[in-house]
Amino acid sequence: MYNTLHTEKKGYTFIITINRPKVLNSLNTEVFSELSDAISTLKSDPELKGAYITGQGDKAFVAGADIGEFTTLSSEEASELSRRGQKIFFDIEQCPKPIIAAVNGFALGGGCELAMACHMRVGSRNAKFGLPEVKLGLLPGYGGTQRLAQLIGKGKAIELMITGDMISADTAYRLGLVNYVTTRGELKEKCEEILEKAYKQSPKAIELAMGALNAGYNARNGYSSKNGYEVEAESFGQAMVSDDGKEGVAAFLEKRKANFTGK
Repeated sequence: MYNTLHTEKKGYTFIITINRPKVLNSLNTEVFSELSDAISTLKSDPELKGAYITGQGDKAFVAGADIGEFTTLSSEEASELSRRGQKIFFDIEQCPKPIIAAVNGFALGGGCELAMACHMRVGSRNAKFGLPEVKLGLLPGYGGTQRLAQLIGKGKAIELMITGDMISADTAYRLGLVNYVTTRGELKEKCEEILEKAYKQSPKAIELAMGALNAGYNARNGYSSKNGYEVEAESFGQAMVSDDGKEGVAAFLEKRKANFTGK
């Protein structure tokens, strides 16, 4: 189906693998286009409840953007490239179904930005994270200047962006950039374990909770004028009268397991 991605349905989980190992899974125009299509599939397929994104092989999740595509760009074309990448990563971040970055090896530049756009990150022990664009006389263009500070704080984000330094998986965990660090063999299993826990909960509640959380981030970044607290209150009201909300409360009171339908 795709030239640069391999996709697989495993139960309720959509596995998206960026499949360009000869160039360390670097991002080019075709990868962006196919990734956008894969995320649309995840959102529209009722049989899918979540996903994780990884890179082919053990060397790299995504080692960065395909720099060869940059050489002929005008200023206007480069800005448009940035906006397109931002939109695709924003679509990942706003997806109502949880998406985990399974980071195997290098997650640099655009690869680190892709990982940060996902809702969670799990790194193998050989994972390396960084935004080294300053070494090319450039800066992150796919949302990295915004998301890194949100995840690890302004001071450390500035340090990493102005030095171009890479950090290890253990350091990324200590800073809050990744949720878990695993062996390479356990990386996908950990992602699936997290998703399986989520699948036992109400899909409707998950969608509403993530939407409320994102509303606050969007307002702070100028994407929206909605107040996160107000979105939370409205979403709480929607959940209360939803089929899942009624079922969950009834199951709790009746001391039985809830049967959620996502409605």
